This record gives sequence, structure tokens and C-alpha cells, in this order.
Amino acid sequence: MMITPEVKKTLDGSATLVHPVTGECYHSVNGAVTESVHTFINAGLARFSSTLVEIFEMGFGSGLNALLSLLYAADHSLDITYHAVEAYPIDPSCVASFGYPEVIGCDPVIFQSLHDAPWDTSVSITDRFILDKRFTRIEDYPFDSRYDLVYWDAFAPDTATTQWSTEIFSRLYSSMTSRGILVTYCSKGIVKQALRAAGFHVKRLPGAPGKRHMIIASVQEE
Repeated sequence: MMITPEVKKTLDGSATLVHPVTGECYHSVNGAVTESVHTFINAGLARFSSTLVEIFEMGFGSGLNALLSLLYAADHSLDITYHAVEAYPIDPSCVASFGYPEVIGCDPVIFQSLHDAPWDTSVSITDRFILDKRFTRIEDYPFDSRYDLVYWDAFAPDTATTQWSTEIFSRLYSSMTSRGILVTYCSKGIVKQALRAAGFHVKRLPGAPGKRHMIIASVQEE
């Protein structure tokens, strides 16, 4: 089932989306682009200097994190294979209303192509960015690749409890490379406990505006 979320402006001028079923916001009301850059690009992708990075995202959602990663790859000569899972895909016909390319300053055709790409197959969006998005729940995802970097961008643990469980994190941990790291906006105690129980080494970092902390979890102790 495709959904059409409500679009709301955030404090940095970029949009967050409101899920029509759960009522949850996809991004921080204190700045959608600001939060994504801080949490997933600066604290995550910017740590990698090798030419090939395998990324997994929990919750393809608005496609903002994928867009920022694609643009980073182009600017830093990285080759990215981007795996993502989404249980509620967004109708591609409403994507132009999000306005991310205008805020970021990039070609809107690229952003639209991320949403137009077919599900459950690998597609070359650019010569440096391969997208493999799966239309399924994280509970049913096979974790059938090896991931260097994980963007854990699920809805909050209070409303999406199973998505932050030790069981899911353990399956993920087993699918990550030795240099693997996970970054997430959420720093709740139950999340740190679940990550540690799955085998991760967990640290807190300063959070994006409106959030005191975020989490980085690594396969090997730093």
C-alpha cells in the first residue's frame, strides 16, 4: 500500500512528513535536513574514506537520507550500494511537494528517481550510487548483504518497539563488516541496552538541534 504523508515545514526551512497511519513525524521538527546531515552524514558516512561503502537504512521513508548520501558520494568519490527497507512506501506522485532538492540545492530529477526506482531489485541511480530498496517490514528482512554503515531511522521506540529490539539488532550485527557502525538519532536507555546485548560497542555523541544526544554503535571497540 502506497501512502501520501502530510508535509510540514521545520525550523531550518526543510520539510518533515507526518505518517497518515501512525501520526509520527519522519524527521525532527527542529530541522529535517539539519538532523539528517548531523546524524547520518557527519556522524556516519563522513567516517568512511574507502571507495566502496555498503549502507543499510531502516526506513527509506522520505528518501532524504538516501539523497544526502548520493550527493556525498558524488562530492567525495565514493561508490555506495544503498540498501533500505520500508513497510509504508510513499506514493512517488507526491514527492515533488517535499522540496528537499530546492533546500539542499540539487537536481530534483535525482530525488524523484530514488522514489521512482522499482522495489525489490537493485537499480543504478548514478554511476556511484546503487539503490536496493525492499518493500517489507524489518522483521521480515533477510539481511542478505554485508553492511559497513547503518542508518537506524525507525520511528520512536515508544511506537515501534520491535524495531529497536535485541533480536533485530542481533540479526543486524551478524550482517555487518568488521568496520561496521550504526548511527541513530535515538539515545534512550532501552536502545543502548538492546544494542549492547546484540554485541555492539555503544557511545553517545552530541545530538542534532533539539536532541541532547545521539548514538553511534560499532562492531569493534574504538
